[in-house]
Amino acid sequence: MTRRYDVVVVGGGHNALVAAAYLARAGRSVLILERSDRLGGAAVSAPVFPGVPARLSRYSYLVSLLPDRIIADLGLQIRLASRAVSSYTPAIRSGRSVGLLVERQPGAATAASFRELTGSDTEFRRWLDWYGGLAAMAQIVAPTLLEPLPGKEELRAKVVAATGERLWEQVFERPIGEAIVDIFADDLVRGVVATDAVIGTHTSLHAPDLPANRCFLYHLIGNGTGEWRVPVGGMGAVTAELERVAREAGAQVLTGAEVNRVDVDGRSGEVAYVSRDTEETVAAHHVLAGIAPAVLDRLRGRAGSPPAGSQLKINVLLTRLPRLRTGVDPRQAFAGTFHLDESYTELENAYRSSLSGTVPAFPPGEMYCHTLTDQSIVDSSLVAKGWHTLTLFGIHLPAELFTVDNAAVAEDLVRRYLAGLDRHLAEPIEDCIATDAEGRPCVEARTPLDLEAELAMPGGHIFHGDLAWPFAEDDRGGWGVETDAANLLVCGAGARRGGGVSGIGGHNAAMAVLAGG
Repeated sequence: MTRRYDVVVVGGGHNALVAAAYLARAGRSVLILERSDRLGGAAVSAPVFPGVPARLSRYSYLVSLLPDRIIADLGLQIRLASRAVSSYTPAIRSGRSVGLLVERQPGAATAASFRELTGSDTEFRRWLDWYGGLAAMAQIVAPTLLEPLPGKEELRAKVVAATGERLWEQVFERPIGEAIVDIFADDLVRGVVATDAVIGTHTSLHAPDLPANRCFLYHLIGNGTGEWRVPVGGMGAVTAELERVAREAGAQVLTGAEVNRVDVDGRSGEVAYVSRDTEETVAAHHVLAGIAPAVLDRLRGRAGSPPAGSQLKINVLLTRLPRLRTGVDPRQAFAGTFHLDESYTELENAYRSSLSGTVPAFPPGEMYCHTLTDQSIVDSSLVAKGWHTLTLFGIHLPAELFTVDNAAVAEDLVRRYLAGLDRHLAEPIEDCIATDAEGRPCVEARTPLDLEAELAMPGGHIFHGDLAWPFAEDDRGGWGVETDAANLLVCGAGARRGGGVSGIGGHNAAMAVLAGG
């Protein structure tokens, strides 16, 4: 006989676990089907380097959008630690090494850094004004992410009342590049602002359909502060807690279960999967898709257009932090986001180069050192020796670049990034890289093609597709998780207001189910 559940969740990523926990706590019978042998999707920790006792956040690595309300609702015992430094950006000007330091709470050190870089206090005053307005906007937008979709005019009225018409126009109506160029004069300062608009989004800052604006918005509104925090214990600690609360609430979990068919008719659903070489079928009133919309299309027998990612993730283990040419303390420079070749001009040039299938000699990217905030992800014996992790996220590297020879292109890009970093160091980064038990450098690269193969993430797109505005652009409203079938909901990163490690898609899918009775 076919087993029946109130809800079957396809995929076991962090959003799926959030949805399952809410629904099981509300008394619904829930089954999670996950293709791999572990839960978490991209939000996992792993011992990447053989013989080295360190568990790195292998794919996703920082948390901003996860609302405190979800943490409180589910009783999650996790800690998200603040970084003392927001960012450090090195550069070479007239043959001289310089840098821009931005504290998490910009103060005297940040002001002095702006002054040394630009020669006056003007850019710093503009910085404070711009981000002050964005902070006020975040306070308005963030709470709506856990509510039914507001209409565009409804959200606009609230934002304009709090911040004025100009900011709404800059963020929601005109290409974000226009605002950045209009407000800031220094190319490096412009680039630091602009990076939040292109993380995981392959586009120009002046694209008329505003994909950069949507990316920028989501990077600035998390929890009403936009702060990017470090998950203590690594990203796997977040997933482990979500699994705990889902199971304790009564959700059933089946790993090693690869779904090959989803059928829904608006009232009931059926999900077929293969487990231990045996095909099984379960029935459900609701089916929640914690998978990419393109994968869902395939499981429903429909044609789709898979998206393509545009990033390279590099994980590194260091025996010590490298010294910088500027003389800034590396414990300060790498504690926040270390921007590498990310001036405004370099970002736009890299995008244009990628369209022709090439990359710059020094491609843009950003990195940070998890262990400067949380040492628990490496063994205490390595901490005592001064070992650290280093994570780099490369930008404007579309999946097509890797199709001819994935491994060779990734290796070449690793060399380029290390060479780009060396230009700002007082010692070669290679001298600081640890080796594993087999004597190989502790450096790992994951391309969009790797993400597709390892996470069933079409095209390796970390957002499952282009990010959407957090409001309804028509009269339908809803929770932003609906599909063409009333009982089939998207609960993953592909939901409207999805993307990032947020749990928002999972929460909203659960609320949509519960709202239906």
